[in-house]
Amino acid sequence: MARAPRRDRQGRSNGNSTPADSPPPPPSGSDRERIVAAFMGLLAEGPIEEIERAEIAARAGVSLAAMRGEFGSVLAILAAHIKDIDGTVLSGGDADMAEEPARERLFDVLMRRIEALAPHKEAIRSLLHSLRRHPGLALAVNGLAVRSQRWMLTAAGLDSAGPPGAVRAQGLAVLFARVLRVWVDDDDPGLARTMAALDRELASGQRWAGFLSDLCRLAPSRLLCRSRSRHRRDRDDDRSRDEGAILA
Repeated sequence: MARAPRRDRQGRSNGNSTPADSPPPPPSGSDRERIVAAFMGLLAEGPIEEIERAEIAARAGVSLAAMRGEFGSVLAILAAHIKDIDGTVLSGGDADMAEEPARERLFDVLMRRIEALAPHKEAIRSLLHSLRRHPGLALAVNGLAVRSQRWMLTAAGLDSAGPPGAVRAQGLAVLFARVLRVWVDDDDPGLARTMAALDRELASGQRWAGFLSDLCRLAPSRLLCRSRSRHRRDRDDDRSRDEGAILA
């Protein structure tokens, strides 16, 4: 069955500039770049769960074989887009930020990420909407977001290694998702609401387990000491019970 023309959020046909039966011209660049661009364009027009592989290939102007050679799934295309945004952020660092506090460095990195996402605002809005309705999809995308946020932590000069880094990255992924929900509805060119939301979330994150401070490194040792003490008490209690049972 032929698919009906996509419509925007107000129900208007997206074929204002081109006839409904004439798809937009394929994007330029390599096959990979064209596929990612085509996917993001389709995502801006409708939910990710309704985007078909053949539809992406047709809009990108590539064969299904070429598309399969580049990507194994629609989610892999989203992962490639996220990786591209990571690269844009990582290549745009400001050396003058190196002397700023950790919170300011992270604020700068995440605002640069939002700037890189600006051309894809409608696609991000569509994705956030789908994530709220599909927990399985949200879980899969969260894995991509956590991997990405580890790079953002590194860009901000914060430790992203090991289990503590994974916890920080997970917290940052949740934090950034909350900010994006504000950003997609922020029409102010200066992004005042977005920056206020990011500042507020970072302040909250800084308090939460001290993930932006040296407390992150101190807390585990204290917890470990308490854990060892509790283990010794439990072991002594078990030993006492065993000795009591033998004497009985």
